[in-house]
Amino acid sequence: MNPSHFDNQTRLWDMVSGAGPMVKLVLLVLLAFSIISWAIIIYKLILLRKMEKENAAFSTIFWDKRQFPQVYALSKGFKRSTLAALFNAVYVELANSPKTPDKPRFNKDDIERLQRILKKSINAETARLEYAVTFLATAGNTAPFIGLFGTVWGIMSAFRNIGAKGAANLATVAPGISEALVATAMGLAVAIPAVMGYNHILSKMNRITAEMDGFCADLVNIIEKYY
Repeated sequence: MNPSHFDNQTRLWDMVSGAGPMVKLVLLVLLAFSIISWAIIIYKLILLRKMEKENAAFSTIFWDKRQFPQVYALSKGFKRSTLAALFNAVYVELANSPKTPDKPRFNKDDIERLQRILKKSINAETARLEYAVTFLATAGNTAPFIGLFGTVWGIMSAFRNIGAKGAANLATVAPGISEALVATAMGLAVAIPAVMGYNHILSKMNRITAEMDGFCADLVNIIEKYY
């Protein structure tokens, strides 16, 4: 290992360990924000990747089979697919509303009822997609200000030390200022990955939501045509 790199790490740790109680509390809060943010980012990226794969596989089955009972039977294997969840909600309603001789086809009221069911299912799946993601936006917006608070508090402590020692030279000011600026750096280190992760996850969620909207429109068209 490069000796200078080791010295830098040692000096950084010395600054953190030598910081005042309030700055240490700020750094602890930011560390918790960082751990939670990275856990959410990793979990969501893995989950969304699985959702996209299962949606693609289910869409292939849906258009290949075309027979709703067969599709419903196969949909049991797609636990994370949002499209499978939408289809299952509609299929259950279709199964509970069989056609009769006096009512051979679905009328306008039936279609509207199915559309309401799909809308409710989309809202449920969207809520599942958005779970915990708002924390990333919160961390990205608040972490820099929390770090800035730690910096301001540290600088105030440094000036109090100047008053207590009666000296204002660089040797007196530099340690306190350096410790304070660590809080700002930590705030940025938390906020930047959180914002980048939030934007990337949001783009994936928007694609999945648009895919759900298109699937619902196709599903309703098929039902109107064949039911």
